[in-house]
Amino acid sequence: MATREQARRGLAIYFTVVVVVSAALEWWIITHGGLTGPAGGLVLPLMYTPALASVVARIAGHEGMRDISFRWGGVVGTRASISAWLLPVAVGLAAYGVGWATGLVGFAAPVQGGLKSIANPAVRLLATIPLALTIGTLVSCVSAFGEELGWRGYMVPRLVEAEVRAPDVVSGLIWCAWHVPLILWGGYAVGKFPALSVLLFVLTILPVALLYFRWRMASGSIWPTVIAHGTWNVVIQAVFDTYAHGEGAAIWVGESGVLTAAAMWGAFVLMRRARWAGTVAP
Repeated sequence: MATREQARRGLAIYFTVVVVVSAALEWWIITHGGLTGPAGGLVLPLMYTPALASVVARIAGHEGMRDISFRWGGVVGTRASISAWLLPVAVGLAAYGVGWATGLVGFAAPVQGGLKSIANPAVRLLATIPLALTIGTLVSCVSAFGEELGWRGYMVPRLVEAEVRAPDVVSGLIWCAWHVPLILWGGYAVGKFPALSVLLFVLTILPVALLYFRWRMASGSIWPTVIAHGTWNVVIQAVFDTYAHGEGAAIWVGESGVLTAAAMWGAFVLMRRARWAGTVAP
C-alpha cells in the first residue's frame, strides 16, 4: 500500500499521461470526422490510454505491479461479478421498456446484425441478449480491460490512499470528464443538444462509477468492473440502442438519455443496499 505522498505523486504522473495521450488521440478523432470517420478506429488505443498511464506511473514511481488486483476476490468478487454482468440488462429493460411502452422511443429491429431469421423484433431482441451476455461480453471485455486497468486498477485505490475526499465521486467525475470531448465534438452518445447530452451522460454514468468503485474496493479485484464495463458497452450500445428509433430517442435512452439515467440511479439505490450484490464485504 502506497503512502499518501507516494499515491499523490503516482496520481500526478498518471493524470499527466492520461490527459496528454487522450487529448492527442481525441483531437485526431474529432478533426478526422469523429467516431464514424476514418480515425474512429483510434477509440481502441484511446481506451487503453488509462492502462498505459498506470504502467508509466508504476514504473516511474517504482511502485511495482502487485496491487493491480488480478485475483478473483472470493465470494464478494463472485457476487459483484454476477451483479455487474446482469446490471446492463436490468437497466436496459427498464429504461428502453418504458420508452417503447410510452411511445417516447420507436421500436424496430436493426437492419444489420445477426438473427435476421427471427421476424418478430421483440423475440429477436430477447434472443440477442443471451448472445450479448456471452460472446459479446467476452469480446467487449478486451477493450474495457484497457480502461479498467487504469481507472479502477490504479486510479481508484490511489485516490483512496491519497486521502482524497469522496474518492468514489471524484473517480466517477474524472471518468465522465474523459468522455466529454467526444460527446461534444466526436459524435459519442450525443443527441440534438450536445451540452444536454453531456449533463445526462454524467447523470447516467456517475452511479455506474459509484457501483464500480464499491465492487473494486469490496472485492479487491478489477474483474467485476471489467465484466461490468464490457457487458454495459455491448448490451446497451450494441443491443438496446440498435432497437431504439425516432428523432427524440437520444434524449430518452442511450448513455445520455433521461430514462437511462433514472433507471441507473434506481439500480444504484437498490444495489448499494444489497449485500448479495457485492457492494460491501460480507
